[in-house]
Amino acid sequence: MTNVKNKLSLLLILVLLFVAFVVVRFFILDKQNEYGKIKIISSPTASIFINSTFAGKTPFEDKYKVGEYLLKLIPETNATDTASWNGKINIYKNSLTYVNRELGSSDIASAGEIFTTVKMTKKPSNAQFGEIYVETEPQGAIVTLDSDEKGVAPALMENVTRGDHELSVFMPGFFRRTQKINVDPGFRVNASFKLAIDQSSSFAKESDDKTKTASSSASADNKTYVTIRENPQGWLRVRVDGAIDASESAKVKPGEKYEFLDEKTGWFKIKYNDNRDGLVSGEFAEGWVSSEYSAKE
Repeated sequence: MTNVKNKLSLLLILVLLFVAFVVVRFFILDKQNEYGKIKIISSPTASIFINSTFAGKTPFEDKYKVGEYLLKLIPETNATDTASWNGKINIYKNSLTYVNRELGSSDIASAGEIFTTVKMTKKPSNAQFGEIYVETEPQGAIVTLDSDEKGVAPALMENVTRGDHELSVFMPGFFRRTQKINVDPGFRVNASFKLAIDQSSSFAKESDDKTKTASSSASADNKTYVTIRENPQGWLRVRVDGAIDASESAKVKPGEKYEFLDEKTGWFKIKYNDNRDGLVSGEFAEGWVSSEYSAKE
């Protein structure tokens, strides 16, 4: 009886070991050996760093293990007025990840797209159909497929026939982006577009003017001021430094308000406010006043 139990225990152990081997072999080792392709092009030519490791220069094509990677493109040294780019990309099994970047002088002047193809999560209604998913930066661009408007991004287009298609995105104030893509049955093309601003457009100029106005207003609103208090002398000295023995630049009247620049114990640094009526004597562009007879607001 004991021998039978021992044999059964040994058999159970062998079965468990076999199951563990199958799991490791087919779900772990095979996963580690899954690869996809990546293709990168850019204008101008750029050095490629994948997960902070130098991989080469554009144009570039190679296979990588399935997973998420951090991609960085640094323009060649002769393109000093061109901005670099970095972002996350995904590599899928037996699939191509296509990256195209047009590097401008800044992020808003740069454009590009990333395309990946993945198996659809649900079976299409027709074996000859695939899908296209489009997202844009900024969001809300008009999406056109084969000259037919499909809505605004982010947008999912279902039941797309197999074969080549022309995909285009456009937003007022930005340059249009157009690419040829191929749709395979049962697969989804994920398209991510980055639009570059059109500096010559009235929309861009209007946005720029609004930004400058808002920035100017915010800057003015956020300023701190120093007000000269009433004192027995009827005026307050402005000194070249925040020290009692520093030389005098001018005398200012109580009630005058000046922009605050700096501070140290017992002293405020102020900026002249262009009001000559507020001067008792002298003149200054910047100077220091006693905090005992002034208040910061």
